[in-house]
Amino acid sequence: MSTAASPDPASPGPPRDVPALQERLAAFAAARDWGRYHTPKNLTAALSVEAGELVEIFQWLTPEQSARVMSDPARAARVEDEVADVLAYLLQFCETLGIDPLAALEAKIERNEQRFPVGGNHSFE
Repeated sequence: MSTAASPDPASPGPPRDVPALQERLAAFAAARDWGRYHTPKNLTAALSVEAGELVEIFQWLTPEQSARVMSDPARAARVEDEVADVLAYLLQFCETLGIDPLAALEAKIERNEQRFPVGGNHSFE
């Protein structure tokens, strides 16, 4: 699986890919001398906090309201900001530990395909 994403014809600029985004995040942190704080422990804590902020947006919504959350421009902007924060910290965490996030995801999907075959009896109870 490639780490490069296909260019989006609707978006101007270079194609988006994971290594380029990780480099940009690292440069941003380095320019502010934040790299010393980007330990695996601190990055996992920050990731958890940002994931919690995403949960907070949906906390008291009904399932129907949560399905329509992106139809409210203000709420949609908050969701996108929190998704970006979660992804940024996850990418920084992966960079710090030398994890290829797309390879890790692909391997996990393959394990789940073996673990949960189609037609199997998989209860969520």
